[in-house]
Amino acid sequence: MAKILIVDDEEHIRYLYSEELSDAGYEVITAENGYMLLEKIEEEKPDLVVLDIKMVDYNGLDLLQDIRNKFYDLPVVLCTAYDTFKENMKSIAADFYVIKSFDLSELKSKIAMALEASKD
Repeated sequence: MAKILIVDDEEHIRYLYSEELSDAGYEVITAENGYMLLEKIEEEKPDLVVLDIKMVDYNGLDLLQDIRNKFYDLPVVLCTAYDTFKENMKSIAADFYVIKSFDLSELKSKIAMALEASKD
């Protein structure tokens, strides 16, 4: 069973993603911000990270760079309410980019694709 770390500062989003992804058969852990995120990844060893870009005290694109520097092969799906970040060069370091929605089918499909690709 793949373990997914959800990093989002909105509690209802963390809850929604946790419920839906648990129902889809994933083990889910959450973080409400980027505080000590690298330590959490080190400790929990998730198979994939779903990362919000726009958080109160943290920029997800900067966190993405930190993750890439330390855990190069860890798949990351950027998840945001704003598609403008797609234009940001930093976002190309992510495996996938998903616009937030209450319909999680796109997110689930990108997670499955990223996990599949990381096996190769």
